[in-house]
Amino acid sequence: MTWQHGESTMTRSNASTLLTIATLILSAAPNVSHGAEIDFAHDIVPIVKKHCGQCHTGDKKQGGFSMNTRELLLAGGEVGKAVVPGKAEKSDLIQRLKSNDATVQMPPEGNRVPAEQIALLSAWIDAGIKWEDGFAFKATAYEPPLKPRRVELPPAINGRQNPVDRIIDAYLAGHHIERPQLVSDPVFLRRVSLDLIGLLPSSEKLAEFDANQNPQKRSDLVHGLLNDDVAYTEHWLTFWNDLLRNDYTGTGFITGGRKQITTWLYRSLVENKPYDQFVRELIAPAAESEGYIQGIRWRGDVNSSQTVEVQFAQSVSQSFLGINMKCASCHDSFIDRWKLDEAYGLAAIYASQPLEIHRCDKPIDRKAKAAWIFPELGQIDANATQPERLKQLAALMTHPENGRFTRTIVNRIWHRLMGRGIVHPVDAMHTEPWSADLLDYLAANLVENGYDLKQTMALICTSDAYQAQTRSLDTLPDAATFVFRGPIARRMTAEQFLDSIWQITGAAPTKVDAQVVRLKPAKQADGATRPEVALKSQWIWSNSNASASAAAGETATFRRIVKLPAAPLQAIGVITCDNEYTLYVNGRKLQADGNWETVETVQFEGALKAGANEILIVAKNGGESPNPAALVFEAVLRMPDKTEQSIITNAEWEWTASVPEGNGKFKKAPTDWKAAAIVENPGVWSGRVNPEMLAILTQAAGGSVRMVRASLVKSDALMRSLGRPNRDQIVSMRPSDLTTLEAIDLANGQTLADDLAKGAQTLLSRPATVTEPLGVWLFRTAYSRNPAPEELTVVHDLLGDKPDEQRVQDLLWAIIMQPEFQFVR
Repeated sequence: MTWQHGESTMTRSNASTLLTIATLILSAAPNVSHGAEIDFAHDIVPIVKKHCGQCHTGDKKQGGFSMNTRELLLAGGEVGKAVVPGKAEKSDLIQRLKSNDATVQMPPEGNRVPAEQIALLSAWIDAGIKWEDGFAFKATAYEPPLKPRRVELPPAINGRQNPVDRIIDAYLAGHHIERPQLVSDPVFLRRVSLDLIGLLPSSEKLAEFDANQNPQKRSDLVHGLLNDDVAYTEHWLTFWNDLLRNDYTGTGFITGGRKQITTWLYRSLVENKPYDQFVRELIAPAAESEGYIQGIRWRGDVNSSQTVEVQFAQSVSQSFLGINMKCASCHDSFIDRWKLDEAYGLAAIYASQPLEIHRCDKPIDRKAKAAWIFPELGQIDANATQPERLKQLAALMTHPENGRFTRTIVNRIWHRLMGRGIVHPVDAMHTEPWSADLLDYLAANLVENGYDLKQTMALICTSDAYQAQTRSLDTLPDAATFVFRGPIARRMTAEQFLDSIWQITGAAPTKVDAQVVRLKPAKQADGATRPEVALKSQWIWSNSNASASAAAGETATFRRIVKLPAAPLQAIGVITCDNEYTLYVNGRKLQADGNWETVETVQFEGALKAGANEILIVAKNGGESPNPAALVFEAVLRMPDKTEQSIITNAEWEWTASVPEGNGKFKKAPTDWKAAAIVENPGVWSGRVNPEMLAILTQAAGGSVRMVRASLVKSDALMRSLGRPNRDQIVSMRPSDLTTLEAIDLANGQTLADDLAKGAQTLLSRPATVTEPLGVWLFRTAYSRNPAPEELTVVHDLLGDKPDEQRVQDLLWAIIMQPEFQFVR
């Protein structure tokens, strides 16, 4: 496998044996320790300060070796590398600490480092040398400004009027760096599509964009993607779920110690709520958004730094100000300037009763006073009620003079789109930016545009700086030595990777776990709002009283024979059942579900035909005593003559107590078919599920139903191995390194294998109207480019003259394992 800057080539040799690819993936993974996590601040820093600080921190650099920052530690000294991340036993530092040879041992004089502390250092190295964001043993004298600053733009060069380019041009000139070349249209199309809506552009979109001769087409594309409100929302939902530690399952949900904000968050994004209003509604919330400040109420005894009040202080300072208040929640921080009293002052704003201050988990016989950390902007009335204190904090956080608030969010967006923050890491906003002018301009521009984050994204993405060729960095230099030379290639997130796989294979789930309605009123070509589809289906069961009480465990098979004049061009349905169902069409099992609280999309995928079609739904009630039960199903069929037909549950259905075999056929034909009953009180379910059913059917009426996105479903083992966090903590930057677990899952994971197997089946059954060769379509969809002649030879070698499922799976696997697929470049 080879991957070069700006291009990729699949060779015959690695296509002939997929093991080569797996080996390369595994060889790229670092040695990962699976032991207990080391606390850098409390386990490592004291050891280094006590035993190494006199010679190797601050301005001291004996032997050319400094431990002042992680980058300097990794650089080593005059005798070479001191540490090897992931390999403590091969690290010179550990060998010297253990040595009894007076000529090489460290420290050279005084007491030796205790064995248990050497073990901690070894475990830290084995785990990858994790370092606190922005920490240095000798802190810089830089103090970030609080208030916003208006930037005077440099003159435009060669007609580049975008303010980002004007600032970057001056920056590059000042550093004597040549501007990087712009990427081609296909590379830009793929990059900006993945960045703004998290999806690959289709082969058809690639052809359309390539043929477009409008010089403004890149700008038009950016704004068109941002105007796709649902796709934008379902991509950026990942970013906000991480940053606000919102999820659909996990710690605290079962015990009631945690509350989702998903419905509020989704609606806020799809409506493009101004960012200042968005944050005010999180800090001083209504019921829908209060889960953020409520944090996680852990079971049992917890450390004082994990009480919900202190979590509040940590969360609001990290999410909205890029400040790490965790260290200061235990003691005065040695990472930056924040003090224990300031952390507890924020915590007391949320507290509903007097809050005892704890230092290192021990009470110090002093109560916290509610206070804001930037009194220059105003202060909290400590005697006000808790709701009023929260309103005051929300106003101070979003105060027009709070430049740190706006700088933090534009820096996060720049990092997400360009691969590295202007201030980096993004939660170390006390660190000096590589361009204060760029950071301050973007922050002020956000305010001028009414806190519209889409406007900030559009400004960045329409710049030549964003559209430049990417550079790949093995390691990112620290803030003091970083020089901007262009965007940095980024690995896909877990959600981007899976969404892309599902786009290619059609293997997306049929239901969402997120509590959302995936719809915003759509516009027709003439600009008018398309009318909402009305539900026609009715809730049915074996008896009309089932909405009040049906027998526990009752199972009934519902049937409808549907005669069609021709096979539909498209057929999409929705279904839900209290408690569970299995759906068969013409003897083919389409899907099943056992969660009565969800609505599933049904993609018929050629299951319906001209003539008579038998639809069977085996429905089963749950529970151990009588309880409500019902079934509802509705499908929209688009016919060849451009008409639409519907299939709906109603009194025309019939039911039997018999249950078919797994192939959808009865062992013995039932003779007890009876008319289905319309349940008397569908309101038991309809108020909850009707909006979601309407959303899906409204999309279907517009021509298609959106694919279920990875951001809308619960995490699984594959997503976790790809870097999706469990969101017990705020995550603003996911790991960029390939882990051993990820490499194994990519090479051997069953979940991915199942998706590719389904994809092979789907691709082999493509309609005859699709004339684009399979290999060409895959390259254009996965890479946004045509295959080179030698790649077509490799594709033919893999597929043979008569492709079968295994051969197509092999091709899919070879394509998605390429770095060209897995990187946003």
